[in-house]
Formats: sequence, structure tokens, C-alpha cells
Amino acid sequence: MKKFSVPLYEIAHARTGDKGSRSNISVIAYQQKDFALLQKQLTEDKVKAHFGFRNPTSVKRYDLPKLMALNFVIDDLLDGGVNLSLNLDSHGKSLSYWLLSIEIEVE
Repeated sequence: MKKFSVPLYEIAHARTGDKGSRSNISVIAYQQKDFALLQKQLTEDKVKAHFGFRNPTSVKRYDLPKLMALNFVIDDLLDGGVNLSLNLDSHGKSLSYWLLSIEIEVE
């Protein structure tokens, strides 16, 4: 079977939260069959590289297989947090949308 890439948003959606300069992004597969693809390809290193322009200091992934979800805790992504940052909406949904643009290889 031929492999090709799709943006992550075609096989998953995301939810976000933040506290201070830490962002919490959960990626949830639409279908059970795609959860294994997320576990294999959406690594801590890949997520950290994708947010490299924001200079995160660490990324920790937590697998939640019963929810078909991966939760990423990303440190030092938010310029001190919503109340301290002068950036326009670099938090929450805009960061999850950016993560959902990662390409995932499917068959």
C-alpha cells in the first residue's frame, strides 16, 4: 500500500490549556485506527522541533489510550503567560492549530 502525508488535523483534533508559560495541548484521534499513528509519529522531539521558533525548553508527552489522545506539556512556550505576554493570542487555540499542521504519514 502506498504511503502519503496528511496534515494532522485530518485525523485528529486538539484541546488546549495554559498556566504561566506552560502550554498543555491534547491531540485526540478521530478514529481508533489512527491513534497508533499518533503514538508512533507524534514524538516529543517532533513537537519540540515544530515549536522551535518559540524556543520551548521541554516537551513531555502523556499517552491516554482509552481516550485515543496524547497530551503534550510544553514548557516556556508562552512568553511568561497570557497576562505577561505582549503577543496577540499566541496561546490556546492558535497553538493547537499550529500543532495540527504537522504532517503525518498514512497508508
